Amino acid sequence: MKIICIGRNYAEHAAELGDDPPTEPLIFGKFENTLIGPGDAIVIPPEATHVDAEAELAVEIGTGGHRIDTADALSHIGGYRAANDVSARNIQYAESQWTRAKGFDTFCPLSEALVPVSELGDGSGLRVVQRLNGEVLQDGNTNDLIFSVPFLVSYVSNVFTLEPGDLILTGTPPGVGWARDPKVKLNPGDMVEVEVEGIGILSNPVVAG
Repeated sequence: MKIICIGRNYAEHAAELGDDPPTEPLIFGKFENTLIGPGDAIVIPPEATHVDAEAELAVEIGTGGHRIDTADALSHIGGYRAANDVSARNIQYAESQWTRAKGFDTFCPLSEALVPVSELGDGSGLRVVQRLNGEVLQDGNTNDLIFSVPFLVSYVSNVFTLEPGDLILTGTPPGVGWARDPKVKLNPGDMVEVEVEGIGILSNPVVAG
């Protein structure tokens, strides 16, 4: 399977990081070693001095395809999950690409529930929230995605042949800890919650590596 991530897909999130909104989707990837489930621990590696959580709507491919038309994209989606694109910011902004910063073991918590297109449609209009120890950090809505779910499925399939089980993480709304003053990072003993409307709450404790 592939874990395909879209960066800076909310204009306000791009702005809080000092970046211009992308004119085309910014694609990066994670590997299967990053995946954990609800209740599993996010492990902070010793190399990371600032680890952030990122609340995201994830699309799971049900029917594979290559060069999928946007109009047909929903028929290729098996359903939606809640995801957390955990990121080591000190590494992300020290290197020219993000593979190491986003690729540590446990850095992609994923909900168990697969909610079908028949319930959530094209994924628009869904509230996306991150809470850290009960405090709301991120609170956005997928209506604010720069690139919609159908567009992303089509665009990504022009690069990669999509296969059943592949994931597309659609981006994160503003409010991440790195962009705050003072900055807020994950610490051992914390509890991170990602809630996506219509899917539920994904909760993960944080431990030291």
